[in-house]
Order: sequence, then C-alpha cells, then structure tokens
Amino acid sequence: MKKIITVVGARPQFIKAATLSRQLRLVDVEERIIHTGQHYDANMSDIFFQELEIPKPAFKLQVHGLTHGAMTARMLEEIEAILIAQKPEGVLVYGDTNSTLAGALAAAKLQIPVIHVEAGLRSFNMAMPEEINRILTDRISDLLLCPTGNAVKNLTDEGMHLSSAKIVMNGDVMQDAYQFYAANAKLRSHILRKTGVNRFILATVHRQNNIENPENLRNIVKALNDLNKIIPVVMPIHPRTRSILAHHYVLPEFMVIDPVSYLDMIMLLKSCEMVVTDSGGLQKEAFFSGKFCITLRDETEWVELVENGFNTLAGTVPEDILRAYDNFSVQQANFKLNLYGNGRAAEIAAQEINNL
Repeated sequence: MKKIITVVGARPQFIKAATLSRQLRLVDVEERIIHTGQHYDANMSDIFFQELEIPKPAFKLQVHGLTHGAMTARMLEEIEAILIAQKPEGVLVYGDTNSTLAGALAAAKLQIPVIHVEAGLRSFNMAMPEEINRILTDRISDLLLCPTGNAVKNLTDEGMHLSSAKIVMNGDVMQDAYQFYAANAKLRSHILRKTGVNRFILATVHRQNNIENPENLRNIVKALNDLNKIIPVVMPIHPRTRSILAHHYVLPEFMVIDPVSYLDMIMLLKSCEMVVTDSGGLQKEAFFSGKFCITLRDETEWVELVENGFNTLAGTVPEDILRAYDNFSVQQANFKLNLYGNGRAAEIAAQEINNL
C-alpha cells in the first residue's frame, strides 16, 4: 500500500482534503495528515474536520501567529522531522499557503516526491505572498495537478513541461466538494435562520493587501456600506480582519458575523444574490452557485471566470465596485459551462497519486 503525507493548514485546504482523502481511500492509498495550525481558531479549523468528516490529523504542529518567514521556517523544521520518521512515498500539498511551501520544501530536500494540487495558477502579482508560494511549490513538484487549461499553459510557458515533473489537468477539487456537500448543507445548515436575511450580498475580505492597507480597507468598507443601502450585505469575518477594522476605527454598517462552517458558507452562497470578495476560492464557489462575483483585486488566478463574464475585477475603488454591482444586476449568464472538471477532479488526482 502506498503511503503519503498530506500537509494542510488553512480553511480551503481542509475542504479540498476532504474530497481527495475520500478518493484516496477508494484506491487504497494510506494517508496521514499534518495540520500545521496555520488556521487555529475553532471556527476556522476544528469545525471543518468534524463537519466534513476528514480523517483526524496524525500530527498537529500549532504553528501560527508568526511572520511569513518565521512561520514557514518553523513548519519546515517540524515537517522535516515527521517525514524523516514516517518515510512516505509522497507528500501532498494544496494551493498556495505557507503550509504548502513548507511541506513542499521539506519533501523536496529529502527527495520525496511532491504532489501539488491546484498547480499552475498565477496572479502575476509578486507582491502577493501566495504567488511566491505557488511558484516555488510548482518548481519543486513532481506531480502537478492543474485545475484548468490556463494553469497548464502557465506551467508550459515557464518550461515545466521540459522538466521531469508530470503535468495533469484534472479539474478543480473544490467543485467536487461543492457538489458533494450541497445536499448536506440544505439539511444541516441553520445559518439563514440565524442571520434572518433572505435577499443579500455575501462579502468576504481577508487579503493582506486589502486589510493591511488602511486606504484599501476604508474604501472597501465604504463600498459595502453603500451597497448595504441598496441590498443587505452579510460578511463572515476573519478574526484578523475584525481586529484590524477595530484598530483603524473603520465601522461597517452591514451585518458582520463570525466565521462560518463550510456547510453554512454553501447555504449563504446558494441564497445570496451576488458575491463580493478578495478570496480566490470564493470566486469559484460563486460560479458553482450560479452567482456573479465582484473581486476586490486587480488580478485573479481564475481568469476563465472573467473571460466568460462571471466575474469582474473591481479593485478597491468604491465607484468601480458599485458600477460592477449595477452591471451584474441586469445580466444573465450560462453557469453550466464546464470550466473545472464537472466533479471528477479528485478521482483523477487519486489515480495519478496511486500511479506515482
């Protein structure tokens, strides 16, 4: 039986792991999970393992609350020790977090094959820590599992097709997760009753460039306050974002709620009229839900959503955000397009991992 170590540490990775872990069991791959602790709040971490029935982590590192360099270094040191003891045949990492890069580096230096889910994504903005993480992780990976044709093209443009790495377009495991858990969400989520809203915009803000830049943060809150006068805005808020809002005396006039579980987020997505976010994952989940998305950034990794008219890049200028809302309010689109694999991404990924 093939044995792999999976490294996770942030909310989106827990959701992706739930989907792929299920498929790995079906192909008889032994998986042990390292939870780095990057997201340590119970609402950001523990509830996802319980709700999504992810195997309990074999190792919990509790590395959080540090600078990017210190966090990555601490994770690298602790993951390396685990890999030396466990001797896996592969290390599986997801996305673009510090946990991703630390897991990949630890494995590569020990000459253990690295498997990168969501390989090839590029924002072409090197000011984003995530962009640095994803580029470096791709460069040292042995199996590059790409969610889109654009991701494959990015890797080819960078010459990765000339390396020994295997590039596979398997689709997006987040679509698998959304399809699998959507029915459960309707039965088990009570978020709509708790919030008491029916017609609303769903908003999230957490990117470093938005929450740590006071001007960007004020502009975003102003835009959301203005939108709230037209239609209620509901924002599940990251603990760090809440703290920064208070520090800068920025007052939201819309509904701010604690972080929500994945099933609650699905219900909010299915019930909202539109999404406003700076999250990469939520841009796709808006599409899965059949909702237009206004992205609070000047670039996106998910360019196919913009190209097909499902998403618009509004940045942080309030007038641009409001204009995007007005435009989407009168538009229609075909959300049935097959952009992300139609729910087979994890199955294909598991087969590729088993064949390593």
